[in-house]
Amino acid sequence: MSDIKKVVLAYSGGLDTSVIVRWLQETYNCEVVTFTADLGQGEEVEPARAKAEALGVKEIYIDDLREEFVRDFVYPMFRANTVYEGEYLLGTSIARPLISKRLIEIANETGADAISHGATGKGNDQVRFELGAYALKPGVEIIAPWREWDLTSRESLMAYCEAHDIAVDYAKNKKKSPYSMDANLLHISYESGILEDPWVEAEEEMWRWSVSPEAAPDEPRYIELSYEKGDIVAIDGEAMTPATVLATLNQIGGENGVGRLDIVENRYVGMKARGCYETPGGSIMLKAHRAIESITLDREAAHLKDEMMPRYAKLIYNGFWWSEERKMLQQSIDYSQRYVSGDVRIKLYKGNISVVGRRSDESLFDEAIATMEDDAGSYNQQDAEGFIKLNALRMRIAATKGRDLLKD
Repeated sequence: MSDIKKVVLAYSGGLDTSVIVRWLQETYNCEVVTFTADLGQGEEVEPARAKAEALGVKEIYIDDLREEFVRDFVYPMFRANTVYEGEYLLGTSIARPLISKRLIEIANETGADAISHGATGKGNDQVRFELGAYALKPGVEIIAPWREWDLTSRESLMAYCEAHDIAVDYAKNKKKSPYSMDANLLHISYESGILEDPWVEAEEEMWRWSVSPEAAPDEPRYIELSYEKGDIVAIDGEAMTPATVLATLNQIGGENGVGRLDIVENRYVGMKARGCYETPGGSIMLKAHRAIESITLDREAAHLKDEMMPRYAKLIYNGFWWSEERKMLQQSIDYSQRYVSGDVRIKLYKGNISVVGRRSDESLFDEAIATMEDDAGSYNQQDAEGFIKLNALRMRIAATKGRDLLKD
């Protein structure tokens, strides 16, 4: 411990990380540098400065990372149509490598000996933060208080605050939040409380970003998304930055009851966990991206991408964003997006997302060939006979050898 003179802490200004500041100061007798990331969580991050100052912190970093987050992390992930275990759009997972990157950058800038975070020993975030940090600075020291201290509950954290004269909003309210929440521009997540029973339905009051499908407007909302090389660059003809695109889609989607999810997922550390998520913009992005790919991607390239995606999703979920294998997959994915440009028209109605139109100058859809009307000789239907017989050849041979394919 005597070797640790300065620590960079990922700091939210909430109960846990406020306790961690004082605990680091006392346990390690070190200087604490706080880093607060604005990833579009929808709450003011500047108040974290006053809270950190009150705890005696001299070096305070509050960084607006919204554009970098969407441009360099969310967009590349959505080029792969990434979904974990068939449903989860990885809103928390994809934010962690950026936070790790900035923690290491600040540690280098300030000459810190270590970094620290407030992730618990039960969750995935400890893995994601630390894998990212070790990848970017192999010899970095990492302090994870939840794996070291004897503060095991909210009540013990509150007692620590009272004993150390730490002012936190939680203490003022004298009220326990029913959920553990994490938010950024891609999503907001909810865990704990009544959600720890996977049979109990989430309360309607819990959801913050979306109306219920039942309460959504009675008229559908149409939007047109314009793509360039796999990324959305405009909505309804208006050019936008990546962060503005996602913020706009969150608003439109939330107003139409889009993007709610209730799942039980398999954490990397081994346990199952129930979580609820709101990802209105991301849900629209996923549906629309698959639509523009449907007319611009070669069939086998599209199918290969679909085969690669679960591995890519698992790498992000488990914290391996900075790994060689993720970067290799990303190069293949980005290569596939060279011609994924054009427009997609989406209809939103009471929680549903429908693709109702797609067009592209790079389209591989050939109406002259696909038509059910007279194709003027563009496609010779008799070619299909040989194609079918060649594909059936191995099964025909097996049948002539007496193999009964109707038996198990």
